[in-house]
Amino acid sequence: MNSTLFLTGFGAYVVFLIWLGWFVSRNQKSGEDFLLGGRGLPLFLVLGTTVATMVGTGSSMGAVGFGYANGWAGALYGIGGAIGILLLAYWFAPVRKLNFMTMSEELSYYVGANKVVKNVVGILIFVASIGWLGAHILGGGMYLAWIADIELNTAKLIIAAAFTIYVVIGGYTAVVWTDTIQAVILFAGFILMAVLSVNHIGGLDNLYAAMDPAAVSFLGIDKLGVVPAVSLAMVVGVGILATPSFRQRIYSGKDVKTIRRSFVMSGVLYMFFSIIPAVIGMSAHAINPELNNANFAFPYVAATVLPVGIGMIVLIAGLSATMSSASSDAIAGVSILLRDIYIMFTGKVPSKDKMVTYSRYALVICIGLALLFALTSNDIIGYITKMISTVMSGMFVCGMLGRFWGRYNWQGALATLAGASAASFSVMLNADWSAFWGNPVIPSVLTALTAGVVVSLITPANKVTKEEAKAILDAERAAMEQIEQATVDAQPATAK
Repeated sequence: MNSTLFLTGFGAYVVFLIWLGWFVSRNQKSGEDFLLGGRGLPLFLVLGTTVATMVGTGSSMGAVGFGYANGWAGALYGIGGAIGILLLAYWFAPVRKLNFMTMSEELSYYVGANKVVKNVVGILIFVASIGWLGAHILGGGMYLAWIADIELNTAKLIIAAAFTIYVVIGGYTAVVWTDTIQAVILFAGFILMAVLSVNHIGGLDNLYAAMDPAAVSFLGIDKLGVVPAVSLAMVVGVGILATPSFRQRIYSGKDVKTIRRSFVMSGVLYMFFSIIPAVIGMSAHAINPELNNANFAFPYVAATVLPVGIGMIVLIAGLSATMSSASSDAIAGVSILLRDIYIMFTGKVPSKDKMVTYSRYALVICIGLALLFALTSNDIIGYITKMISTVMSGMFVCGMLGRFWGRYNWQGALATLAGASAASFSVMLNADWSAFWGNPVIPSVLTALTAGVVVSLITPANKVTKEEAKAILDAERAAMEQIEQATVDAQPATAK
């Protein structure tokens, strides 16, 4: 495909997203409007932004490339994601009633609104958000560099700049509207590509041409091994259950029913979608089994096999995947930076009249840090799985124990977080362990769970009630947003 033609089309698409972001957010007035869309998102927007975020960098370049090399194992990414979002719907959608603003608030609430836990989790979530952002910039940059034949780091800069502009202008409202538009393009583009690529190779009978026979076994288990296959699906599921941007959907949704319905619909759609990256990857292998980098399987098929007009739509759909996910993680990172880390270092909350301005500055900082991460790596799936195992496995276990086990305390929470990271590093530093597990998520989760339970049982029980913990967090939030006095007066005495 002509690189000038593609860059022109992509530029026009980005300009449209910038205009849309400005148009839908032009009446924003407060930090809560900018970061949570006023907490009143309807079903179609929650569904659209959730689907677009799920079908992100891992599902496009990562999963298609994995399918190119490992056949049906490319579906594991989508299956793990679908299970993760369905569990999130049933286990955590009810926390919408508690009016949390960030995931660190939620996890600290489970252990008496402990400030140490809140601060530690805040830092970890900020790192996780930057990590996810870096993954999306990395994937989008590799994608754009290959298609447009430009230098890789230049492509990463273009991707970062593209979504930075519309997010800085419009905040979370811009994110959910642009995500919803992109979700439609994503699904249409991926389905169209799968159909046309299979047709190009002469039908499904030729899908397995030149593939390793082990790769076409059920979910590629004969190729990967049972434990690494389970690890890959699990690391994606854990990632969704602990990713700040998905929690942001819960905190910003209209109500529990709306959130749960949108998550269930997203999970079902994503389960069906899971086979598409594998089909595209195997089709790309049938067309050209000699690609130097499996991550380029998706743009290779779109640029060399499809008609120019259709190829343009599909390629823009692929870049939409990276930008939609990146914009959501950027907003999550800013929420943490202003709600938790700013307070941690200054001892006060940002003033209401400066929240939108501060949020925009914070967005630039977050995306700039993520860009630095992205400039140091070129392995998408490896980047994502290591980041989830090290940073997010502990938060996943922390949320599970806090939500369902009343004896959990702040000491146990800290042990959970430390145990997860220690186990992850131990596996990554041992080649034999890495080969056996595939990625560190299973030992990381098991170690975090054991450490959290044992330390909670040998230390004093938490004496702060759930009502008191909520009141403490409500008081902090009221100070930040200057909520009407009537709302503050209605809270328990400990919040005043």
